[in-house]
Amino acid sequence: MYVVQNTEPGVPMLFDPITLRSLTIPNRVWMAPMCQYSAATDGPEAGVPHDWHLSHLAARAVGGAGLILTEATAVSPEGRITPADLGLWNERQERAFTRVTRFLQEHDTVPGIQLAHAGRKASTDRPWRGGGPVGVADGGWQPVAPSPIPFAENHPVPRELTVEEIRRVVDDFAQAARRALRAGFQVVEVHGAHGYLIGEFLSPHSNRRTDAYGGSFGNRIRLALEVVEAVRAVWPEELPVFFRVSATDWLTENPEDEREGWTVEETVLLAGELLSRGVDLLDVSSGGNAPHARVLTGPGYQVPFAARVRAETGMPVAAVGLITEPRQAEDILTSGRADAVLLGRELLRDPHWPHRAARELEPSSSLSWPEQYGYAV
Repeated sequence: MYVVQNTEPGVPMLFDPITLRSLTIPNRVWMAPMCQYSAATDGPEAGVPHDWHLSHLAARAVGGAGLILTEATAVSPEGRITPADLGLWNERQERAFTRVTRFLQEHDTVPGIQLAHAGRKASTDRPWRGGGPVGVADGGWQPVAPSPIPFAENHPVPRELTVEEIRRVVDDFAQAARRALRAGFQVVEVHGAHGYLIGEFLSPHSNRRTDAYGGSFGNRIRLALEVVEAVRAVWPEELPVFFRVSATDWLTENPEDEREGWTVEETVLLAGELLSRGVDLLDVSSGGNAPHARVLTGPGYQVPFAARVRAETGMPVAAVGLITEPRQAEDILTSGRADAVLLGRELLRDPHWPHRAARELEPSSSLSWPEQYGYAV
């Protein structure tokens, strides 16, 4: 499944390359998907990446990230979280992404893309404008979901997907993966976390269906497996597929919360099913499916979930969530709790975090700067 490329003795594991299938990622400091909500909301440029997206991603490539996962990119217009999300449902979007992937590869960073459908959390406003629902009259749309259960009290009731519509969602993911490959991406990640559509099907909190897609564990994971199989079928054998999961939606951990939810034990079982279907790495996050859930946070608070999946399944995992310090990140890897770390907000604060980590962990070894910077730093 994967091979560790050992480097010189004394080199921190953060900067030890990792090979997944035939793709070697130069280090294990990866950029997590972070939505920018900055695309055009309608017209021919809707969902198309532009200068902001390029500069945002390019800065982290220059900063030394080994893999960059673009923000959640919608597989269909109704799959956007906000009207300003990126998309990959047409050729114009596909062509625009080639500018991004070309720059990342020129700077020795692997370009990856996260494909998503927001489900019942779709058609909301940008966070800095309050993040509330956007009505049809204001450019929004009716969200869809496994069951007609709104995400929160102020959200609209989503329309329950028919089986035929579920099949179209699966095909949307496959078609978006085809476009991602043509656009130059080398990693594709299926977004099954944070209470978006696939995660909604996983959790009994949001999935009350009585057909083949609801009820039992095997039924609730059906959509996730069908999407993975469809993506894997169109993605090259030599390139990896990732899956992002919320290890828990933080309901069962709270004895005072009577709501039924998705559990860590189910995540481990799902990981085994994904592994057998060609998923190469599990990106382990948590939460997002139930409002007002009590989330217990702290430095590296999601790392134990990733460690459990790795220990019980042997599946490569990436850890994410309040990983901020180089020695903290290095310890996660050397202790065997994860195979890579995904940084989000910390890379917003410091795009050159990988270079800082290299200096702090092993001053005699450092990442290579671009030629334009290397002579001066």
